[in-house]
Amino acid sequence: MAAGRTLPAAISLSGLAKSFGVGKQVFSDISFDIAPGSLVALIGANGAGKSTLLRCIPRLIDPDQGEIKVLGTDVLACRRSLRSIRSRLGFVFQKHNLVGRLSALSNVVHGAQARRYGPRAWHQALSPQSLRAEAMACLDRVGLASVAAQRADSLSGGQSQRVAIARALMQRPDIVLADEPAASLDPQAGDEVMALFATLMREERKTVVFTSHNLTHALAFADRVIALGTGRILLDAPTQGISEGTLRTLYG
Repeated sequence: MAAGRTLPAAISLSGLAKSFGVGKQVFSDISFDIAPGSLVALIGANGAGKSTLLRCIPRLIDPDQGEIKVLGTDVLACRRSLRSIRSRLGFVFQKHNLVGRLSALSNVVHGAQARRYGPRAWHQALSPQSLRAEAMACLDRVGLASVAAQRADSLSGGQSQRVAIARALMQRPDIVLADEPAASLDPQAGDEVMALFATLMREERKTVVFTSHNLTHALAFADRVIALGTGRILLDAPTQGISEGTLRTLYG
């Protein structure tokens, strides 16, 4: 890359707006770019539109207007290529979304569905040795290789979220979107999961956007914080130098 040339944004939003029915505007004129490899915290009070905005990025929810570009591709213009774009996005959500009756290992194998189709990416017993080995390596990275054979519904909340993180790693995404990844956990487990999540994402040089009500997590684990409120962006700044007290004033 030539000196002085900057990489294109991993995510670019321009003039994004979304409403749910007449008079129920969630947000409007949301615009920002996210640089490759950065970790961004999206904060705001309940109802500020954090989760809705996050889900607009891969078009799990369609905005009413605006532009979304992911890795240089206009997502709203995609038809057949939308699946290809989504395959480059990993997801970690509050409810974990694991298949309870299947083992932790099988749930991690599911991450390969972004690059493989059919039953070989559904159950570890049907998967080739290379996929099982990769899934085990992902479980090992989150400290859960020892529970690979356990049913997902027998795991604790913290363990379940670690499996969800391992599944996201298995997908080999360029970008990871995480919606309140620690909200359903007790404080200690939440701190541990967020620290692990941020460490792994930095090691993998992933671009990350995560929503959070926990201002301590936002400041500790993100490079940048974007605060939503009253349907607009209230703050967009690097976390360095921002205090938790300053962020709390945005909730007034």
